[in-house]
Amino acid sequence: MTTVLQMTTIHQAAVRQSDDACKVGKHAAGQRDIRPMLGNEAIARGVWEAGVKVATAYPGTPSTEILENIARYPAADLVAQWGTNEKVALDVAIGASFVGVRAFVCMKHVGLNVAYDSLMSVTYIGVNGALVLAVCDDPGIHSSQNEQDSRLLARIAMVPVLEPADAQEALDFTRIAFEISEQFDTPVMVRSTTRLSHTRSRVRVGQRITVEDKGFIESTAKNVMVPAHARLRHPLLLEREQKLTEYFNTSPLNQQDAGSSHYGIITAGISYSYVKEVVPEAQVLKLAVTWPLPSGLLREFCDRVERVLVVEELEPVIEDELRKMGIAVEGKSLFPRVGEFSPAVIQTGLVKAGLLTADTTEAAYEPSQLARPPVLCAGCPHTSSYMVLRSVNARVAGDIGCYTLASIEPLDAVDTCVAMGCSIANAVGMAKADNQTRPIVATIGDSTFLHAGIPPLIDAVYNKADITVMILDNHTVAMTGGQDYAGTGITLRGEKTERVNFRDLVTSIGVKWVRQVDSYNLAQMHKALQEAIRFKGVAVLISDRPCVIDPIRIRGAVYQITAATCSGCQSCMNLGCPSLVWTDEMIDGHHKVTIDTSTCMGCSLCAQVCPSDAIHLPGLQ
Repeated sequence: MTTVLQMTTIHQAAVRQSDDACKVGKHAAGQRDIRPMLGNEAIARGVWEAGVKVATAYPGTPSTEILENIARYPAADLVAQWGTNEKVALDVAIGASFVGVRAFVCMKHVGLNVAYDSLMSVTYIGVNGALVLAVCDDPGIHSSQNEQDSRLLARIAMVPVLEPADAQEALDFTRIAFEISEQFDTPVMVRSTTRLSHTRSRVRVGQRITVEDKGFIESTAKNVMVPAHARLRHPLLLEREQKLTEYFNTSPLNQQDAGSSHYGIITAGISYSYVKEVVPEAQVLKLAVTWPLPSGLLREFCDRVERVLVVEELEPVIEDELRKMGIAVEGKSLFPRVGEFSPAVIQTGLVKAGLLTADTTEAAYEPSQLARPPVLCAGCPHTSSYMVLRSVNARVAGDIGCYTLASIEPLDAVDTCVAMGCSIANAVGMAKADNQTRPIVATIGDSTFLHAGIPPLIDAVYNKADITVMILDNHTVAMTGGQDYAGTGITLRGEKTERVNFRDLVTSIGVKWVRQVDSYNLAQMHKALQEAIRFKGVAVLISDRPCVIDPIRIRGAVYQITAATCSGCQSCMNLGCPSLVWTDEMIDGHHKVTIDTSTCMGCSLCAQVCPSDAIHLPGLQ
């Protein structure tokens, strides 16, 4: 059986061969219709095949590639655009659904929190054109600030959740989600996880269908959620849930694998792959839907086995519902409630259950991983911002982005980080507490500022907070791979559009002190920050320099170190730049430094901080 690890290592040559034989949107008769795809690519394909007209998102790992792949399909087929944040993206999709076209929105799990206000209302309204959300959870917290199970939020919103187990199901479930949405007048969630989103497997693709636009439905009682209308709609949600339960009880999307009646395993999503890898002979019920659960199907399965185990990542959603049904099950007593599952985790749980012995299967499933130091990239323009913040002993409220790495040594200049857009309001709270003896500074990235930083900046001005806000403008959404957004003036499809002017925007809010400084000019940065701190009220300092890696690699002249001049003082090492490395040569007990010329980006920051002028461009020493 092909393992999950093996599925991720399909040769790139096979990808190219499949792409050559089956071009996007051009599947003539006789051409190959099977290709290797990431789960995210397959979801995108399902969106296109389903006849969607409007697709939106805000980038966030592990969901980012979905919309990027949707944008590869012809613009004549569908609109694909980045939203300012996840709520805006969902609202755009809701608007498209209102006028009768199929609409799609995707986000990571914490993005669902941002969009949740709108989801809780549109679930009452229902849909006209189908409305599907792809939400990618991050078990194991690979690239997120928390570990969240979006099934719980879907249950509160009473939105059905489809959980594909591989890339083929990612395409198929996404496509059928639009049919379910229209049949039951409901938004539908397709839930992925990091491992599914970024694992490649074989996918049979289909054709795009043509879906007739329905036009706007004139129904104030359905479309306008005032209290009187919402009270009428709530009972309909309960009826809808019951109908969905009946539908999924007989749905062929659920899969049953025959096996011994000694025990049975109920699972869903990517966990199914791990179960089949460890115990291929087990009797398994793989659920396609995890809300609402097909209670009749579950009872039938549980009646056939002597012992029932539930294997599900994160929260015991399925397990708890089975207990409510009066069924004795085992789940989180055997399998952890935190972290990402793997074959090794499943094996450990089954050993604990007495169903396997430790030597039944291979002892080690986990591949070794090469550790990556958690540091900012060589030449990162954020480095100077946090160098000067540390020099003025500021209390720094940080935000979500690459720059959160400045919280660790050697920069060690971020004191708090909560969620996207929190930094400014956190700084306001610190300042209003009036017990701080250090300057209060909020740092926030350019895309994060537009995502969720504008309202708290308005609050800071309105409530006369004495804080400094540093907008770290690196001209891209860097942390998720260099996407464009409203601050770049380029759309998802590469078209030029209006670009937000941060100085004008901040001034229009009422900020009186605004400066824009080149991030690579340490002296100017330090001077401007000191002025901002001395200003009484809200001061905004814009640290301005493009990201050196995304979306393109920006490399200047490479610097070098004259070993004879280097004093080993460590000043340059305090930058935390991965291009600066120790040598074996020592002076007064300190290692001298050299520059890895293969990674140096030529930012000049190390030369600016070197007190012995040992760092310079070639030929200028």
